[in-house]
Amino acid sequence: MDRLILQKAASYCAYQERTQEEVRQRLRKWNVWGEEADELIAELISMNYLSEERFAKTYAGGKFRIKNWGRMKIKQELQRRGISTYSIQQGMNEIGDQAYVENLRILLQKKKDLLSKTETDPFKLKQKLARFALGKGYESELVWKELESL
Repeated sequence: MDRLILQKAASYCAYQERTQEEVRQRLRKWNVWGEEADELIAELISMNYLSEERFAKTYAGGKFRIKNWGRMKIKQELQRRGISTYSIQQGMNEIGDQAYVENLRILLQKKKDLLSKTETDPFKLKQKLARFALGKGYESELVWKELESL
């Protein structure tokens, strides 16, 4: 195993949380393939530079707090990145139920304030708000429940 490549890969992982697939792609760019790539990834995991669970927690928490994404969108994105069901569940645990509903409420209120300047029909306004929240990845039952109380 090439120590220089291991060092480069370690600093690549230290910079920000990565998935195994992202590291594998980076190794391919450095012309490291197959068994050697697997060995390097195993070494990075044992050195704690690479952790799927830690990635899922960081990703879920960040997308929720910064981009105001809902659980469905976050879960879908983690699945797309090949994260295990267990790690996805650990990531989802980073989002508290109370904060989740509160976030949706704030999001809908801001959007409503923005849209009510142009949209006068209350039915259309509700539809637009629902579409917006669903697009952010929030569950439809929760969205409609919050829209009723808005």
